[in-house]
Amino acid sequence: MLRLFLGSILVAACAAAATPEQFQTSAGTLELTPIQHASLMIRAGGKVLYLDPAQGKYDNLPKADYILITDIHGDHMAPALVERLSKPGTVILAPAAVAKTVTGATVISNGEGKTIGPFLVEALPMYNLKPAADGTLYHPKGRGNGYVVTYGGKRFYFSGDTEGTPEMKALRNIDVAFVCMNLPYTMSPEAAAEAVRAFHPAVVYPYHYSQSDLTVFARALAGTGIEVRVREWYPK
Repeated sequence: MLRLFLGSILVAACAAAATPEQFQTSAGTLELTPIQHASLMIRAGGKVLYLDPAQGKYDNLPKADYILITDIHGDHMAPALVERLSKPGTVILAPAAVAKTVTGATVISNGEGKTIGPFLVEALPMYNLKPAADGTLYHPKGRGNGYVVTYGGKRFYFSGDTEGTPEMKALRNIDVAFVCMNLPYTMSPEAAAEAVRAFHPAVVYPYHYSQSDLTVFARALAGTGIEVRVREWYPK
């Protein structure tokens, strides 16, 4: 693993997207594997949870016990892949707009919480604060969900497609955050860093970043005490 230092911030560039990240919790180790763009896999407590399985390769990956979907766009929702990863008893949580297409999903709305196996899942608003330059509002408030997933006392935040909303900035006690950035659909690296400074997770991973300059994001968080971990979310 290549490690780069930007000021006082450690930025780790991982050569293999499938390398799991490990976190120690009171319930044991949680492994989180980046897959591609906004798609990832969590393994903990003998269970497998996928977040937004839509992009990347899934050959040889296990079937899902749980699936969380944030929004209706194709880089987050892929019904055929959800079906492929599902097995009898798989629980799918998604906002109502997703459940119109992924009909086996249980609806979870902004502000709701549900316990699925060893995980507590809380749904948060994710939305654009203002239209893009062409007047398009890519993510209206109330349609999609960001998620906080708690396991063994550790809280993991997954932003989905959003700007730095008041709800994001009001988050507290987040151990690990996955925060999007890519214009014009979500926000710039500078805006993402401003939002992260407000809720101050212990560790932050930029994801869903496309061609964004991640060095700008990392430098903007220098000296905050927040550890920035950069991983390769777009394997060749």
